[in-house]
Amino acid sequence: MAPGERVELAGWLTPAQLSLFDGMPLADRRHGLDVLGRLRALGSDDRDLLLAGLFHDAGKGPSIRLWHRVAWSLGERLGPWAHRLAARLPGGGGAMARLRDHSDRSAALALAAGCGPRSAGLIRGDVPPADAAAAALLHAADEAS
Repeated sequence: MAPGERVELAGWLTPAQLSLFDGMPLADRRHGLDVLGRLRALGSDDRDLLLAGLFHDAGKGPSIRLWHRVAWSLGERLGPWAHRLAARLPGGGGAMARLRDHSDRSAALALAAGCGPRSAGLIRGDVPPADAAAAALLHAADEAS
């Protein structure tokens, strides 16, 4: 993370939100910044959406390793059997569960840090029809980053 990125965040996040960001693993901080940048590049200035982009992976936690992420991605492409297989490996069970449930945990962490219910709903993917476009934009920025 470039020093300027941290300074820029400090200019618009609350202290609690900045603390949540600082507590995220480096890979998830980088990804959150990339999603945030993509949302802005797509023209969004919707604060709730930008916060959702920044914090959507906050709930993964520090024990998620690269192989867990790869196994999760394979399971999304190949089917749940890949997740079940990865869960049988040493250190895989809890990690697969955290990856499965990370959006709920991320939303809870965002709420606790002072983000609003709309940001939490976007993180969970649980939005009313009126927010479908924002949810789709978040998904596109996440996939592109």
